[in-house]
Amino acid sequence: MSALESESSESNSEKERRGIQSIEAGGQLLLALGAQGRPMPLKELAKAADMAPGKAHPYLVSFSKLGLVTQEASTGYYWLGPTAMQLGLVTLRMLNPVREATPFAEALARETGHSVALSVWGNQGPTIVYLFDAIYPLHTNIRTGTVMSLAGTATGRLFAAYLPAKLIEESLLEDERRLGPDIAEPIDAGDLQGMLNEVRKHGVSRSVNNPTPGVCSFAAPVFDYSGNIVLGITLMGRSRSFDTDWTGTQAKAARACGVEVSKRLGR
Repeated sequence: MSALESESSESNSEKERRGIQSIEAGGQLLLALGAQGRPMPLKELAKAADMAPGKAHPYLVSFSKLGLVTQEASTGYYWLGPTAMQLGLVTLRMLNPVREATPFAEALARETGHSVALSVWGNQGPTIVYLFDAIYPLHTNIRTGTVMSLAGTATGRLFAAYLPAKLIEESLLEDERRLGPDIAEPIDAGDLQGMLNEVRKHGVSRSVNNPTPGVCSFAAPVFDYSGNIVLGITLMGRSRSFDTDWTGTQAKAARACGVEVSKRLGR
């Protein structure tokens, strides 16, 4: 490639990357409204977008014409308009929790070196739909399609803690029949309730050497925009290299991953 052709290629590439600065600047107002989550007066909104009120106002006028912003008649405060709401709903309807979570789960496995599983609530209970292997041999019976014990595993207790009680009552009773006593070891109802309270308290579920000796795990919830659990992210590793403290490295990593994916789903 000649120097002229190279220069032309770089110029075209730069043009492709170059945006419209006025749109990017105005977009900060929409981002500020979304971040604050409430109607705002002009001066406060402009400050949140790091913009002078006089500069912000013309943007808001144009956004109002497009329905991206609306202004309350009684207060004069600005808020997201019907077009913005509609675009948001379309995006939410198109979101696929597993698809959104997969790159985050892969990154979690890569950064920690441990195994990571994604699970959803299926017809028979918590079901593994994606599994990223650890960088070392980890001996478990978990595979894609495995239905996890609702009471006897961190993944199961995660869903039991956040799903409506009526929905999981039958599944709890069916654990032993469906999975067998070697997997679904009976747990006293009082002990189970204590475990579920711990899940809600710490924001993650934990298993230590149970049901698989030598394997520990933390399972973190993923919530959608309405606050419903739609996915579980379970971080698993060998006991000797896995921090099982509720506030330890592994718990924080799993919890943070769940929070980030929840944000992607509008939570």
